[in-house]
Amino acid sequence: MNAGFNPRALDDFARYYGFHYDCCAGNMLIEDFCAAMDRGLRGEKALSLPMLPTYLRPKGTPTTGTKVIALDAGGTNLRAARIKFGDDGRQIVENERKTFMPGTKGALTADEFFSSIAGFCEPLFDGSAIDGIGFCFSYPMEMTPDGDGILLSFSKEIEVRDLIGRPVGKGLCEALARRGVRLHHRIMLLNDTVAALLCGLLQIPRFTSKIASLGEEAGSPLEKMKAAGGVAIGFILGTGTNIAYCETTIPKINFESKTSPQIVVCESGGMDFRHRGAVDAEFDAETKCPGMYGMEKAVSGAYLGQLSLHVLKHAVRDGILRFKKSPELLEMERLETKDLNTLLQAPFAPGGPLGKLFDAGEVDAIKSLVYIESIITERSALLAASSIAAVIKHCGGAYDPLAPVRVAVEGTTFSLYHFLCDAIKARLHGMLNADSPQFCIMETVDQASLFGAAAAAAVS
Repeated sequence: MNAGFNPRALDDFARYYGFHYDCCAGNMLIEDFCAAMDRGLRGEKALSLPMLPTYLRPKGTPTTGTKVIALDAGGTNLRAARIKFGDDGRQIVENERKTFMPGTKGALTADEFFSSIAGFCEPLFDGSAIDGIGFCFSYPMEMTPDGDGILLSFSKEIEVRDLIGRPVGKGLCEALARRGVRLHHRIMLLNDTVAALLCGLLQIPRFTSKIASLGEEAGSPLEKMKAAGGVAIGFILGTGTNIAYCETTIPKINFESKTSPQIVVCESGGMDFRHRGAVDAEFDAETKCPGMYGMEKAVSGAYLGQLSLHVLKHAVRDGILRFKKSPELLEMERLETKDLNTLLQAPFAPGGPLGKLFDAGEVDAIKSLVYIESIITERSALLAASSIAAVIKHCGGAYDPLAPVRVAVEGTTFSLYHFLCDAIKARLHGMLNADSPQFCIMETVDQASLFGAAAAAAVS
């Protein structure tokens, strides 16, 4: 039953179905992404990224002693905390609370939804002064110039009636007012991608040396350089994928500011990329949203497992992957990314929906599976890196030896999926340094959603 381990045949198989990473040219991916960004910023719909303005303009490191309230509404949990800012933007959690997300335990009306959140966070308003409120609300929103967000949709796990189309911040303010909590600050809405970017601005060092600790005179080149820093990007790679960055020019809303840019969310998961192969087209047709989210379906945790299952079934049918229980793989309807990752992390560990199909002696079959998955992972890394490199290029991408590009990352797929983090960093390094040196720091950020909400309240 064993077809043997034949890397050349596996590469040919991947190229035939169009999912091999060498079917995609990195420089062309970057150019396509940049062009889609430009069209989106101009408001053009065809072949563009949404490029959503947030009207949020970071203004530097929060003043030491600043106190804010931060809220984080995720898919499962709702968190809230009072957060104090120390020296150099260091965040100190003074009080943190967590509960289930309203609407996950039964349907609610919009008023009930906001009342539940207000009741949960009311104890944080203990009468002491606060300097702002930030709310990371990780659902599709249209941001408004006053920092609020109009809800566009909820995930199927959340059941809240008559909330679509309503401003989230205003609804929460009204619910707090009914409880006697009078706010002296607006509630700043943001999503997880913006939160990651704001955390990166505070948590990732801005300079390659101790220059930040040096004194300088007002108006000196050193002071101006310290104020400018380098390009900063927020990158999400978890269940989905997205990018946020600071933009100086947004023609569709007549915004231009070289000194005080605002954050734009690319919605990069929706980017369609050239050279998608036959296997991508087949897989796309089976999803709930065919023709949409091309990038996300190739790189994110929501799809990697199912895409891989589709590829592995082709490999079995074509005889490139054979093992005793291969008919059972053909009968599988779903493969979760976490279960695939478990096998890749420990190929000979028994158990799991995929691992249980292989006997310990079927080493060549396991090698072939891991090899195929390595090709898929490498392509995912290439696509992810090209989107980040495109944003850096769009922002100017000039090499500054003292102020490197900072990429703040959040998401379990980036952190935990087998070899993906290292592959993205390697690909990005190669792209940025192809023509001239470009130093880039890519780091995961701590408690991005909660701390990012705090940063939004403090520096916007």
